[in-house]
Amino acid sequence: MPIRMISSLTTGTDGNRRVGLPALPCINDLNMLTRVTPMREPTFLILTALAAGPRHGYGIIQEVAALSEQRVTLLPGTLYAALDRLSAQGLVAPDREETVDGRLRRYYRLTPDGVTALDAETARLRQLTTAAEARLRPLRPRTA
Repeated sequence: MPIRMISSLTTGTDGNRRVGLPALPCINDLNMLTRVTPMREPTFLILTALAAGPRHGYGIIQEVAALSEQRVTLLPGTLYAALDRLSAQGLVAPDREETVDGRLRRYYRLTPDGVTALDAETARLRQLTTAAEARLRPLRPRTA
């Protein structure tokens, strides 16, 4: 699939059209997207947390910490900005809302495109891990 380039056009006060942003790739194929742009670790962990089922924000934060053995700690502002971005990309979607102790809890779920993207990234990481293992094997001390 070819990559289309898109840019933002604006019209100045003089009536002339100007390019507002540099051209950016517009990729509609999720497999191609993950080949072009590997996921950042927090994104991978958020999608992995949601692969177990819908979760609310605090539940996602806890699961990401557990998955990363407390190495990755998401702050609420960071998480919700990521969820907004992932929602705009069609990888996650709101699932339901409930009120607990007078506070609104919004649950998020992985979309089919989110499953595809997570699967593609998992395959990419597996391929890298396999290559690293093959190169490390001869360097490791042999045990009797």
